[in-house]
Amino acid sequence: MQQALFGGGCFWCVEAVFLQLQGVEKVTSGYAGGHTLNPSYEDICRGDSGHAEVILIDFDEQQISYSQLLEVFFATHDPTTLNRQGNDVGTQYRSVIYYLDATQQQAAAEMIAALQAEAVNVVTELSAAPEFYPAEDYHQNFFAKNPNQGYCNFSIPPKLNKLRSKFQHLLKV
Repeated sequence: MQQALFGGGCFWCVEAVFLQLQGVEKVTSGYAGGHTLNPSYEDICRGDSGHAEVILIDFDEQQISYSQLLEVFFATHDPTTLNRQGNDVGTQYRSVIYYLDATQQQAAAEMIAALQAEAVNVVTELSAAPEFYPAEDYHQNFFAKNPNQGYCNFSIPPKLNKLRSKFQHLLKV
């Protein structure tokens, strides 16, 4: 098993996308990249903890590669808006890849360079993985537990539709 640590806006949205992928065994929503120890959701929402909402992905590299995870990541959020995803604004919603080793760092840097070569103005932060703090239990698998919640009902289905149309070959059967 391998792990990947990504932030692409609200972790409810990003988690819902990655849980659909073959080879993804577990997705844990949480916080990383800030200065507050053991942050709470309230700390994150205030926007002064420095943390981003992130997901920690446990995946089987025999079924899905880190590069494929990166492709899905860049296709299912907007990596061109600084500290913003849709109506969510603040540093906690920044686009970020926290690499866990040199191989992940290189793969992410190459993908960012390839996108920029296509004139995509990528603002995704690429940094070594800091300490990861799991979010409160009620945030885990949030969309599956709350499909009719207003925010989820508005924000997540378009991302899942994009995932299904572009990455059908990577979806769980």
